[in-house]
Amino acid sequence: MLKHIGNTLIRKYHRASCHCGAVVLQIHLPQGMPAPHHCGCSFCKRKGAVGATIASSNLRIVQGEESLTMYKFGQEIAEHFFCRNCGIHTHHRRGTNRAEFGFNVGCLEGVNPFDLENVPVEDGGQWQIP
Repeated sequence: MLKHIGNTLIRKYHRASCHCGAVVLQIHLPQGMPAPHHCGCSFCKRKGAVGATIASSNLRIVQGEESLTMYKFGQEIAEHFFCRNCGIHTHHRRGTNRAEFGFNVGCLEGVNPFDLENVPVEDGGQWQIP
């Protein structure tokens, strides 16, 4: 678990938001940031965001649920959420474990994902292309 990224301390409760600020999440990180990664599935490799995985109970939408739109593809298991105003991917319900969310590390306030070194690529599976 990471305790800081660059000069930013990872707090127990960290705020995350889209670019325009319409969508705000509260991410509960009691032990720090889980291992950040890139996903190699057909969708995520195009998106390019750095993600981290948490239990679904550790992500709460505090503002802007009505501003979220969802995208599914292939087997329509994973749910990818985006701000309908600015287009930023904030989080997704994982297709491999529906009890978990992945969130966009770049949405954490004060965190620069480019401060991370050697972010691994995880196998996203052989998902169908729409």
